[in-house]
Amino acid sequence: MSEYIVRALSPDTWDGFAGLAQRHFARLAQRHNGVFGGCWCTYFHTMHSEKTFDADDNRSLKRRLVEEGRAHAALVYDGDESVAWCEYGSPEELPNIYHRKQYEEELDVVPDYRITCIFVDRRYRRKGLSAFALQGALDLIAEADGGVVEG
Repeated sequence: MSEYIVRALSPDTWDGFAGLAQRHFARLAQRHNGVFGGCWCTYFHTMHSEKTFDADDNRSLKRRLVEEGRAHAALVYDGDESVAWCEYGSPEELPNIYHRKQYEEELDVVPDYRITCIFVDRRYRRKGLSAFALQGALDLIAEADGGVVEG
Protein backbone atom coordinates (compact mmCIF):
# COMPACT_ATOMS: atom_id res chain seq x y z
CA MET A 1 0.00 0.00 0.00
CA SER A 2 2.99 2.26 -0.38
CA GLU A 3 1.26 4.37 -3.05
CA TYR A 4 -1.04 5.87 -0.39
CA ILE A 5 0.00 8.49 2.12
CA VAL A 6 -1.73 10.01 5.15
CA ARG A 7 -1.96 13.71 5.84
CA ALA A 8 -3.65 15.41 8.77
CA LEU A 9 -6.80 17.40 8.09
CA SER A 10 -5.83 21.06 8.35
CA PRO A 11 -6.45 24.32 6.55
CA ASP A 12 -3.70 23.21 4.13
CA THR A 13 -5.47 19.93 3.32
CA TRP A 14 -9.03 21.30 3.41
CA ASP A 15 -9.32 21.27 -0.38
CA GLY A 16 -8.45 17.57 -0.45
CA PHE A 17 -11.16 16.85 2.10
CA ALA A 18 -13.74 19.21 0.60
CA GLY A 19 -12.96 18.11 -2.95
CA LEU A 20 -13.66 14.50 -2.04
CA ALA A 21 -16.92 15.51 -0.41
CA GLN A 22 -18.01 17.62 -3.36
CA ARG A 23 -17.24 15.04 -6.04
CA HIS A 24 -18.18 11.76 -4.41
CA PHE A 25 -19.87 12.23 -1.04
CA ALA A 26 -23.28 13.41 -2.25
CA ARG A 27 -23.54 10.64 -4.85
CA LEU A 28 -22.67 8.08 -2.21
CA ALA A 29 -25.27 9.50 0.18
CA GLN A 30 -27.94 9.44 -2.50
CA ARG A 31 -27.20 5.80 -3.27
CA HIS A 32 -27.62 5.07 0.44
CA ASN A 33 -30.83 7.06 0.93
CA GLY A 34 -29.06 10.03 2.45
CA VAL A 35 -27.25 8.16 5.22
CA PHE A 36 -24.29 10.50 5.02
CA GLY A 37 -25.80 13.08 2.68
CA GLY A 38 -24.75 16.56 3.65
CA CYS A 39 -23.11 15.57 6.94
CA TRP A 40 -19.60 16.79 6.07
CA CYS A 41 -18.41 14.69 9.02
CA THR A 42 -20.01 17.06 11.53
CA TYR A 43 -22.47 14.65 13.10
CA PHE A 44 -20.26 13.85 16.08
CA HIS A 45 -19.17 17.49 16.56
CA THR A 46 -22.64 18.76 17.45
CA MET A 47 -25.52 17.60 19.56
CA HIS A 48 -28.91 17.03 17.96
CA SER A 49 -30.32 20.33 19.25
CA GLU A 50 -27.47 22.23 17.57
CA LYS A 51 -27.87 20.67 14.13
CA THR A 52 -29.33 22.51 11.17
CA PHE A 53 -29.45 19.45 8.88
CA ASP A 54 -28.29 21.64 6.02
CA ALA A 55 -25.31 20.57 3.87
CA ASP A 56 -24.05 24.13 3.35
CA ASP A 57 -24.22 24.86 7.08
CA ASN A 58 -22.40 21.61 7.83
CA ARG A 59 -19.67 22.41 5.31
CA SER A 60 -19.20 25.87 6.84
CA LEU A 61 -19.14 24.40 10.34
CA LYS A 62 -16.55 21.79 9.40
CA ARG A 63 -14.35 24.37 7.70
CA ARG A 64 -14.53 26.67 10.75
CA LEU A 65 -13.67 23.79 13.09
CA VAL A 66 -10.70 22.83 10.90
CA GLU A 67 -9.44 26.43 10.82
CA GLU A 68 -9.78 26.64 14.62
CA GLY A 69 -7.89 23.35 15.10
CA ARG A 70 -11.01 21.68 16.55
CA ALA A 71 -11.52 19.01 13.88
CA HIS A 72 -9.06 16.20 13.23
CA ALA A 73 -8.85 13.46 10.66
CA ALA A 74 -6.33 11.32 8.89
CA LEU A 75 -6.79 11.87 5.16
CA VAL A 76 -5.56 9.11 2.87
CA TYR A 77 -4.24 10.34 -0.46
CA ASP A 78 -3.66 8.52 -3.71
CA GLY A 79 -1.37 11.03 -5.37
CA ASP A 80 -3.09 14.42 -5.09
CA GLU A 81 -6.54 12.99 -4.47
CA SER A 82 -8.01 12.35 -1.04
CA VAL A 83 -9.68 8.92 -1.16
CA ALA A 84 -10.43 8.07 2.48
CA TRP A 85 -10.45 9.52 5.95
CA CYS A 86 -10.69 8.61 9.60
CA GLU A 87 -12.10 11.28 11.92
CA TYR A 88 -10.76 11.48 15.47
CA GLY A 89 -10.63 13.99 18.28
CA SER A 90 -11.04 14.52 21.97
CA PRO A 91 -14.40 13.79 23.64
CA GLU A 92 -14.83 17.56 23.93
CA GLU A 93 -14.42 17.95 20.16
CA LEU A 94 -16.69 15.00 19.40
CA PRO A 95 -19.34 14.93 22.14
CA ASN A 96 -22.18 13.39 20.12
CA ILE A 97 -21.90 9.61 20.25
CA TYR A 98 -24.42 6.82 19.85
CA HIS A 99 -26.04 5.52 23.05
CA ARG A 100 -24.46 8.37 25.02
CA LYS A 101 -26.57 7.91 28.18
CA GLN A 102 -25.67 4.23 28.49
CA TYR A 103 -22.06 4.98 27.56
CA GLU A 104 -21.72 7.58 30.32
CA GLU A 105 -23.36 5.29 32.91
CA GLU A 106 -20.87 2.51 32.13
CA LEU A 107 -17.77 4.67 31.59
CA ASP A 108 -14.71 3.61 33.58
CA VAL A 109 -12.00 5.73 31.96
CA VAL A 110 -12.50 8.94 29.99
CA PRO A 111 -10.54 8.50 26.76
CA ASP A 112 -8.11 11.07 25.47
CA TYR A 113 -9.35 10.52 21.90
CA ARG A 114 -12.23 8.88 20.12
CA ILE A 115 -12.52 7.67 16.56
CA THR A 116 -15.96 8.44 15.17
CA CYS A 117 -16.03 8.12 11.40
CA ILE A 118 -14.19 6.24 8.68
CA PHE A 119 -15.06 6.76 5.05
CA VAL A 120 -13.56 5.29 1.89
CA ASP A 121 -14.38 6.50 -1.61
CA ARG A 122 -16.40 3.83 -3.39
CA ARG A 123 -13.75 3.42 -6.09
CA TYR A 124 -11.19 2.50 -3.43
CA ARG A 125 -13.13 0.05 -1.28
CA ARG A 126 -11.89 -3.48 -0.62
CA LYS A 127 -8.29 -2.32 -0.77
CA GLY A 128 -7.63 -2.10 2.96
CA LEU A 129 -7.99 1.68 3.15
CA SER A 130 -10.22 1.64 6.24
CA ALA A 131 -7.40 0.00 8.16
CA PHE A 132 -4.87 2.30 6.52
CA ALA A 133 -6.91 5.39 7.52
CA LEU A 134 -7.36 4.06 11.05
CA GLN A 135 -3.63 3.42 11.41
CA GLY A 136 -3.00 6.92 10.07
CA ALA A 137 -5.27 8.38 12.74
CA LEU A 138 -3.54 6.34 15.45
CA ASP A 139 -0.14 7.53 14.17
CA LEU A 140 -1.31 11.16 14.25
CA ILE A 141 -2.66 10.67 17.76
CA ALA A 142 0.68 9.17 18.84
CA GLU A 143 2.51 12.16 17.36
CA ALA A 144 0.29 14.40 19.52
CA ASP A 145 1.42 12.54 22.69
CA GLY A 146 -1.11 9.71 22.40
CA GLY A 147 -3.32 8.40 25.15
CA VAL A 148 -6.37 6.23 25.48
CA VAL A 149 -8.30 5.92 22.20
CA GLU A 150 -11.83 4.58 21.85
CA GLY A 151 -13.81 3.80 18.76
